Amino acid sequence: MGRGDKRTRRGKIYTGSYGNSRPHTKKAAAKKAAGGTAARAGKRS
Repeated sequence: MGRGDKRTRRGKIYTGSYGNSRPHTKKAAAKKAAGGTAARAGKRS
């Protein structure tokens, strides 16, 4: 995982592509980040 891995956000930035890991809109990224952290926190406890 790193710059050459197209599945990760860093890899998508390096290759200049977009997808689930790196969405175009900032709204979708903010919404996913807020929802993802809450969902993960619930699973841990």
